[in-house]
Amino acid sequence: MSAVITTDRLTLRRIWLEDAPTITDLVNQPQIYRMVVSIPAHQTVAQTEDWIAKHPSGRETNTRHILAIEQDKRLIGVVSGERKDTHLPFNVGYWLAPSAWGNGFMTEAAGALLQWLRDRGERAFVSGYLVDNPASGRVLEKLRFMKADRRKVFCMGRGERVDHFDMARVG
Repeated sequence: MSAVITTDRLTLRRIWLEDAPTITDLVNQPQIYRMVVSIPAHQTVAQTEDWIAKHPSGRETNTRHILAIEQDKRLIGVVSGERKDTHLPFNVGYWLAPSAWGNGFMTEAAGALLQWLRDRGERAFVSGYLVDNPASGRVLEKLRFMKADRRKVFCMGRGERVDHFDMARVG
């Protein structure tokens, strides 16, 4: 993968080990960990570093493309395309610092990642959002995802099962 994807307002780049403290501070905000199923409450810097250490092998196998989102050289979020195997669609995930909400950054960042994946020949994508996070649903709708299912999923940050909409996009 190219080390950098740029948009009009953002830079998407690989996550570096030195990003761990900033990422940890951000994901420990309840507005983030309560809305992302895979982020635990009270994540430690060591847990973040362990997560970052797994990124290179995922890039090599074309199963994990996880990027920092920067605006004016400040890390404001993360966007990713991940899958268990290369014959499966990429699951698009993301989170954004609350201070950056409401500016269209996530639609811009996720759209850039989707375009990069499409340029590499990918055509099918999945994603989803917790029912009580309609803003995330609006991002996915703007990116042409459609609702496919509603089910309960375990949210690590809440420590309980919550309602979730599964979404999909072809093309």
